Amino acid sequence: MSAPIRFGTEGFRGVIAREFTFATLHRLAEAYGRHLLERGGGLVVVGHDTRFLADAFARALSGHLAGMGLKVVLLKGPVPTPLLSFAVRHLKAAGGAMLTASHNPPQYLGVKFKDATGGPIAQEEAKAIEALVPEEARALEGAYETLDLREAYFEALKAHLDLKALSGFSGVLYHDSMGGAGAGFLKGFLRHVGLEIPVRPIREEPHPLFHGVNPEPIPKNLGVTLAVLGPETPPSFAVATDGDADRVGVVLPGGVFFNPHQVLTTLALYRFRKGHRGRAVKNFAVTWLLDRLGERLGFGVTTTPVGFKWIKEEFLKGDCFIGGEESGGVGYPEHLPERDGILTSLLLLESVAATGKDLAEQFKEVEALTGLTHAYDRLDLPLKAPLDLTPFREPRPLAGLTPKGVDTLDGVKWLYEEAWVLFRASGTEPVVRIYVEAQSPELVRALLEEARKLVEG
Repeated sequence: MSAPIRFGTEGFRGVIAREFTFATLHRLAEAYGRHLLERGGGLVVVGHDTRFLADAFARALSGHLAGMGLKVVLLKGPVPTPLLSFAVRHLKAAGGAMLTASHNPPQYLGVKFKDATGGPIAQEEAKAIEALVPEEARALEGAYETLDLREAYFEALKAHLDLKALSGFSGVLYHDSMGGAGAGFLKGFLRHVGLEIPVRPIREEPHPLFHGVNPEPIPKNLGVTLAVLGPETPPSFAVATDGDADRVGVVLPGGVFFNPHQVLTTLALYRFRKGHRGRAVKNFAVTWLLDRLGERLGFGVTTTPVGFKWIKEEFLKGDCFIGGEESGGVGYPEHLPERDGILTSLLLLESVAATGKDLAEQFKEVEALTGLTHAYDRLDLPLKAPLDLTPFREPRPLAGLTPKGVDTLDGVKWLYEEAWVLFRASGTEPVVRIYVEAQSPELVRALLEEARKLVEG
């Protein structure tokens, strides 16, 4: 009997040759194909990143779906997930499937499923597909088309950027693609629109082992980039895109990590001042600075569970101007109901060129407007067994702070006057994450250490 397939935060992921095999892929293909055929069929777009065998799995998935009677387009790859999402909308497809495990370690592979909006499938649709997964599925083969939509994607990005402002950037942009699918896309876009901004690549060569790190753009995986940016001066900075380039990390001159909370709030302020209006959307692990910024400037802020599928649902209501995650994914509803690390990188570049202020200076404005000083860190602890968060529902004093409340929207968040601490099990790997935001790095470290002892105890 085959092992049951259970979807995580977005689609299915597993270790290659253990949970993620060709047999598993054909079962997933059968379920997704049946789901689309029950809804009238249509076109499906398939893409893949640079992971081990991702291209072979993408061809197998394309052939299986085509063998079921669906029209299938396989994107010439590897490609970023946002390009796959763009292709779904551009081609008016019924859905899409991306062979990637995003930021997970190199031994993982997975499938992200997209609906006709190009965004992540909703929770109900994920359950419907999961329910259709058969115990076994024989491999099918059918003919499919291969297509290169890079230039069309660049044209779509162009519509959301101020090229005149971009042309005024006087520094160097570094791009660490971490061996992933984003390699060459920033350089390629700037060449496409005729801008001669220097882009210096880091870890540009596609690499199934991601040059020895997990392809998640956080400090412990960005040692090379932190070192390269050591001697640089503003306005130069580096962006690092994750394995499938829907997320971004940023490194400032001096090797300083500019975290995703700073990226999101800086872009929210920049876009608001450009005239964008509506709500900002954030997930449960994102900074409270965004809420304060909304109060100060007069825009609403909606908080969702973790997973961009929840932010996408808010985007589809039509009154949002930005949405983002703690993990570095930022989306723009007028572009796609999905994260886009390529567009985020270019918007950061534009903000520096247009304002004449580097990213650190722009974030100081956010802190000044909110009256808060931001410090943040996260700890990922491997799980040997599922963590029962029930005992954590009663908040406790930590690092000398008295709890003011608790929030259980997704995991368990302890609220203090000066800080918050979130305990949450990952939806994509056997890890419990502890997130802490406070008003000083020293307090963050103290809270993380005491929280870690509680979890390990």
